Amino acid sequence: MLILITGASKGIGFETVKFLCQNPENLVIAVSRNIAPLTELVNKKNTHSILPIKADITNAQQRKKIFQTMRALHLPLDVLIHNAGELLNKKFEKISEKELTSVYNTNVFAPFLLTQLLLPLFNKKTKSHIVNISSMGGVQGSAKFAGLSAYSSSKAALCNLTELLAEELKEKNMAVNCLALGAVQTQMLAKAFPKYKAPIQPKQMAEFVGNFALTGQQFFNGKILPVSSTTP
Repeated sequence: MLILITGASKGIGFETVKFLCQNPENLVIAVSRNIAPLTELVNKKNTHSILPIKADITNAQQRKKIFQTMRALHLPLDVLIHNAGELLNKKFEKISEKELTSVYNTNVFAPFLLTQLLLPLFNKKTKSHIVNISSMGGVQGSAKFAGLSAYSSSKAALCNLTELLAEELKEKNMAVNCLALGAVQTQMLAKAFPKYKAPIQPKQMAEFVGNFALTGQQFFNGKILPVSSTTP
C-alpha cells in the first residue's frame, strides 16, 4: 500500500510514519521541510518502507516535486494524510496579514492544492482514502479558546472542504474524511501553550490515525469525526 503523509518529521506525523512502516507491505512517503529525523529513522530501522521527501507543501514548485517523485514510483496512491499544520496562539487584534496567510496556506490551501495535483495518481481499482487532520477547535459547537482565531477558523475550513471533496470524488472511488483531534502533547502545542499538558501522547494518537487511514474508508465518507477524550 502506498501512503503519503505530510508534516512527517515530528509529533503525530512522525509517530504515524513509525506505526505505518511496521507493515513491510506499506511504502510510506514522508513529506517534511526537515527530513533529518526521517532519514535517521530509515537508517536506524534499515527499512525500505519509508521514503522521505524534503518539501514545503505551501510552495507550488515543491508540491510539483512531490508529484513528480510519486509519479516516478509507478505505484497507485492508496492513502493521503494531510497532517501538516500551523498553530498560532495570538490575540485577534494583533494577528498580522502575513501570519493569517501563513496559517491558511499550511492548513487549508496546501491540502487543497496538493490533493488537486495528486488526483491522477490515486488508486482506481480499490477505494483510496484522503484523511484531513483537523482540530476540535474547528468543529462547530465545540469549546473555543482565545488566541486561536486564525488556527481554529482554518481548521473549520478544512472540515468543510472534507465534506465537499467527499461529494466530488466519490465517483472516482475515493473517500475523504476528517479527524478533528483534541489536545495532543506535541511540540507545536507546547510552543503555543507552554503551561498546558495534554492527556494524549503523539504515539497514542498516531496509532489511531494510522489505523483509521488504512480502514476508515470502508465505513465513512465525508465525515468529520471528533477524536477527543473531553466533551464538548
